[in-house]
Amino acid sequence: MASNMETENEQLVADPLSFARSYQLEGLEKALKQNTIVFLETGSGKTLIAIMLLRSFAHQLRKPSPFVAVFLVPQVVLVTQQAEALKMHTDLSVGLYYGDMGIDFWDGAIWKREIEKHEVLVMTPAILLNGLRHSFFHISMIKVLVLDECHHARGKHPYACIMTEFYHQQLSLGKSDLPRIFGMTASPIKSKGGNSELNYWQYIQELESLLNSKVYTVSSESELANFVPVSTPKFKFYIRKDIPYALYEQLANALKVLKSKHEQSLENSDLNPSKVEPTRKRISKAFLALMYCLDELGLWLTWKAAETLSWMEDDFSPWETLDIFGEAIVKSFCSDALKLLANPLKSGCSYGSIGDNVEADMAAGLMTPKVVCLIASLLEYRSIEDIRCIVFVERIVSAVALQTLLSLLLPKHTCWKTKYIAGSTSGLQTQSKKKQNEIVEEFRCGKVNIIVATSILEEGLDVQSCNLVIRFDPSSTVCSFIQSRGRARMKNSDYILMVKSGDSATLSRLQRYLASGEIMRNESLCHASLPCLPFRSAYDEESYFVESTGAIVTLSSSVGLIYFYCSRLPSDCYFKPTPRWDKETCTLYLPKSSPLQTFSSKDDAKYSKQSACLEACKQLHKYGALTDNLVPQMVAEESVAQEIGNKPLDDEQPIYVPPEFVHCCPHNSSVVYHCYLIELKQNFHYDISAHNIVLAMRTELEFEVQSMCHDLDVDRGSFDVNFKYVGIIKLSPEQVLLSRQFQRTIFRALLNHTWTNKLSENNEIYLGDGPKVDYLLLPSTGVELISWEIVLSVLFSSREYCVHRGISSSKGLAYDVQTKSGLVCICRLQNSLVYTPHNGHVYCITSVLSELNGNSSLKIRKNEMMAYKEYYKVRHGIDLYFEKQPLLRGKKIFPVHNYLKRFRKHKEEGESRNSLVELPPELCSIIMSPISVNTLYSYSFLPSIMHRLESMLIASNLKKLNTDHCMQNDIPTTKWAIINTLLYAIFIQVLEAITTKNCQEKFHLESLETLGDSFLKYATGQHLFRTFQNDHEGLLSLKKDRIVSNAALCRLGCEHKISGFVRDEAFDPQKWDIPGDTHEVSQLREVVLSSGRKVYVRRKRKIKGKRIADVVEALIGAYLSTGGERAAIQFLNRIESLLKYTFNDRSLLLEALTHGSYMLPEIPRCYQRLEFLGDSVLDYAITVHLYNKYPGMTPELLTDMRSASVNNDCYSRTALKAQLHKSILHCSHDLHKHISSTLHNFEMLSSEATYGWESEISFPKVLGDVIESLAGAIYVDSGYDKEKVFGCIRPLLEPLVSPETLKKHPRRELNELCQKEKYNLKKTVTSRVNGRSHVTVEVEVNGRIFKHTAISLDRETGKKVASKEVLKSLKESYPMVHK
Repeated sequence: MASNMETENEQLVADPLSFARSYQLEGLEKALKQNTIVFLETGSGKTLIAIMLLRSFAHQLRKPSPFVAVFLVPQVVLVTQQAEALKMHTDLSVGLYYGDMGIDFWDGAIWKREIEKHEVLVMTPAILLNGLRHSFFHISMIKVLVLDECHHARGKHPYACIMTEFYHQQLSLGKSDLPRIFGMTASPIKSKGGNSELNYWQYIQELESLLNSKVYTVSSESELANFVPVSTPKFKFYIRKDIPYALYEQLANALKVLKSKHEQSLENSDLNPSKVEPTRKRISKAFLALMYCLDELGLWLTWKAAETLSWMEDDFSPWETLDIFGEAIVKSFCSDALKLLANPLKSGCSYGSIGDNVEADMAAGLMTPKVVCLIASLLEYRSIEDIRCIVFVERIVSAVALQTLLSLLLPKHTCWKTKYIAGSTSGLQTQSKKKQNEIVEEFRCGKVNIIVATSILEEGLDVQSCNLVIRFDPSSTVCSFIQSRGRARMKNSDYILMVKSGDSATLSRLQRYLASGEIMRNESLCHASLPCLPFRSAYDEESYFVESTGAIVTLSSSVGLIYFYCSRLPSDCYFKPTPRWDKETCTLYLPKSSPLQTFSSKDDAKYSKQSACLEACKQLHKYGALTDNLVPQMVAEESVAQEIGNKPLDDEQPIYVPPEFVHCCPHNSSVVYHCYLIELKQNFHYDISAHNIVLAMRTELEFEVQSMCHDLDVDRGSFDVNFKYVGIIKLSPEQVLLSRQFQRTIFRALLNHTWTNKLSENNEIYLGDGPKVDYLLLPSTGVELISWEIVLSVLFSSREYCVHRGISSSKGLAYDVQTKSGLVCICRLQNSLVYTPHNGHVYCITSVLSELNGNSSLKIRKNEMMAYKEYYKVRHGIDLYFEKQPLLRGKKIFPVHNYLKRFRKHKEEGESRNSLVELPPELCSIIMSPISVNTLYSYSFLPSIMHRLESMLIASNLKKLNTDHCMQNDIPTTKWAIINTLLYAIFIQVLEAITTKNCQEKFHLESLETLGDSFLKYATGQHLFRTFQNDHEGLLSLKKDRIVSNAALCRLGCEHKISGFVRDEAFDPQKWDIPGDTHEVSQLREVVLSSGRKVYVRRKRKIKGKRIADVVEALIGAYLSTGGERAAIQFLNRIESLLKYTFNDRSLLLEALTHGSYMLPEIPRCYQRLEFLGDSVLDYAITVHLYNKYPGMTPELLTDMRSASVNNDCYSRTALKAQLHKSILHCSHDLHKHISSTLHNFEMLSSEATYGWESEISFPKVLGDVIESLAGAIYVDSGYDKEKVFGCIRPLLEPLVSPETLKKHPRRELNELCQKEKYNLKKTVTSRVNGRSHVTVEVEVNGRIFKHTAISLDRETGKKVASKEVLKSLKESYPMVHK
């Protein structure tokens, strides 16, 4: 035995379980010392020894250890069973792996994560073998390798390949870091066994040598008897008696005639030639199954088998599936056979009487003696109510037929329930893995008593409650015999072996099998002290090894790899890419989408196909079509794309504040401000007029911001808002504090519509102390730029002397009145801002009502009057003490709205009755005086204006990051006016690009996003096409999708901090930060962008990744629409190097009309690559055409027009109009039929237009593909001139869609109608019948149902047609609603 088997023994300490049996502890001791194969009976607890071994190795497996243990099981169904046992008895992290998890498409990165996460990996052996071959992990990483049912290790089984290709290869190099091998089996021999002890030992010795392990077993069967019940074998003999000869001959000949008839129909059918042979095989398989049943089971069960075959689905490999015509022919054969077999039964027994008289049934040939023997054997146990029996058969058709018989017959004698479980090796599979597991669970808990099973239940499944096993068909190998016997786990269980009388060979073989267990045990014990023989492979297999990764492909594995490679090439419903082997020339042909297509064998005839496949693997790897891990490049790209898509993105993204707004204000020195006059031009008549406001900024604004003008939709009309630079001013710290106090006070009053002591606190206004939003909004009403007397109104004091006091005027004598603020001159109350504590309201006092006082009458209702003092007493519980003081005219303060919102409704002219009130002075507390109602009115619009300015500045800062890279470098310096115009245009477009629809403003990004999306696909497509000239269309599409995916664009936007520029919320004035007000305002945080420019983060907000991706696309559209393609491409370069490869040019025009099914070598490639390129070129060209031709259309209309013009139906109609279908090179029978039927339907269409959704037929996608491939060919041939492409293709597409001719997609129109009119649109019902989609659309209107079912080749066309018909019915029934 190799020395490595005993390494690290001194470090291993046994970690047994307290309930372990003596032989299990002995087995553990052996396994700790050396590689071991535990040979014990089924149910003896071999898995528990493996678990204790893993517990003993646990200290070497615990993370962050790079090592793992691997537990291999031969069947998927055992993965969960063994993993659950590991989780129950260890604290190790266990990972489960099987094919349905998509593991074939995993890469090294995914496996690396799994190994970092788990300590034990439970999987099927093919997964480990593929992982080792592709070098996703290495044999040296595995500390313990457990092989369940290790007797499978022979030939080319994955167990054997793992050992020969990796373990022994490393062992031969003297490597010591190899895993501990632990095998488990109930029989180390899988073959039929030998006639002598020597033969048995040779088989055992071969297994020991291959696994480099010694067999451990107990010394005798009696040792196990105390722990493991052993079933009692019983032979049941039946006399072979054929069904009546005349009946047999009649039925056999009739079935042969039936088979010939249906095979002959294949020649005359409209069947795809490639499906003829698979269909013939299926008919032959069904025929042989029925003949077998007729021989072995009898007429009645043959009839039931035919019934089953007439509905049972076949599970062939994906490339052998039949089309609907082939399926129909096979089902027709089975149905005819069913009728044929039913004829003799009509005069015999009825369906329910079978088995009532078994002798008569045998005589009539309805059942064979073998079946009668099975029934009799079962009925011997009828007294056992809770029986659990497994009947093992060889064929699935036997399992299904016998289950039908037993389910009908046994309930007449017992309460037993019967089901069947069958595998899929024969191609007849009606059960999913989930269904099989459910049946086993029902068997465990007693809901099912009898399972008729194929060999699928022989191995591994733990069903401890089984007390009877019947071998209806004898075991073919020693292993099968021992394992099926081991299914009977209950004490005093029986193992019945059914044997035909006189079949001495079978009887002798079964008797030998009965003795084999003891022979194998004795041979293992006799040779236990001998070392393993060195492993010598019977065939030194040629292989190809990748030095950089260690990946390997062998002669035998190369065939599977080539099939896998072809399966990842582009396909359609007319062509599935597979390799083609020419036996005569020993040449391998790959599909046209492969960069290399022809390989000849260098080997002899025996291995010629493998040799050619291995050579293909070598060349494809050298060419780059297979990666260094020897997986198709497509799989690697899919893994990368999945990795990008799975990377979590932080949906908490910042909101930037422009740096122009943010500064630190010095404590002790004057501050210079740049002043801008905000001119408010009122475009409506109103008694109150807005006046201009001075915006004082610490920073001078850029040209495009200064020149920005916009309008505000206010309640009564609109304002024109303009910014005008008026110079600089220098303010002292005291003036800055005063200005801040003024704007804070006025905005608090306007935004809150109330006033409290907390709002009146002034101690939070200070200078310095970190960056803050620092700009001033000051009134400008007179000759002076700033009306300081209004600013000083915030310092109002009742004790301040009034120069008007005691002086007569046209308004009367000035005198003091009592207020909540104390005695105040009446003139100070006029044009003041007050609040009334009794109701918390804020009012602007517009005048003094000298003629009214507290004793005056107030009209409450019609014909009801009340004195003001009485009103306040009754309504508010307030006594007026100064009732003779004149009342004040108060106007409720102006509401502050979002005046940027689109579709604002205008109010009718005139004041609201409730907006003006009469107030006693003694109830008023003065906030500011003097301040006019005009000033308050003007300031109510400033939050919206400043929010727009902030958005403009954010857009300006984003533009600055890229302008230098997007401007043409060769613009003459004398053309600065043009430059400024261009800068302004870019600025406006950038603002639009960062504004989402959620902002509810008059503009948003959708049009630019549509343009940018189209250009991005176009630019990426042509770049990939020209750079990766050997990549097929599928690979190019995957790369393009990865680059332009929302996930990639979102990550791009976040990495380059674009996400902070996105405006994704409607402006809420209540959340607006009052400049200079530190009350409840979070600290601003500085962020440095890539250019070194600073912005500030106000807060974080949740934003969807797609929104960020949309903004990135819209920004591309913005730079494209103003700076041209060069600017857009340079912008792409700026935010990420999407175009970092060298551009190459090669004409591929010859491919444009060649479909993938055209396998002739004269044309080296099919059209798929050109179609990939032409798709994006045409999409972009048409989008730009629509965008430029209709500049005023809405984003929604642009999107609809693009969708109506750029789709497969549109292109397919164009191809048929131009008769391009006649020039398509293909070898697909299905495609020919589809084009022919489509052409017939197309000729009946009246519409000349190619756009829109009028067509009610399904077009072959190939027709549309050809238009795109021709566009791609012209594009390449013309030196990548997209204008040339559009010029050539446009005439074919004419007439193009226009806003006047556009019709909505019926599905969308129906959805919108139902939403608008509150109709109940039911969920669409779809089904697939005979290869066609049945789609039902249903709408309920006031209890009335409008429904239509459309039948089409594809589901989408069905939805369109059904929706169109329902719409038509609705419009006819409710014409007024739908005008």
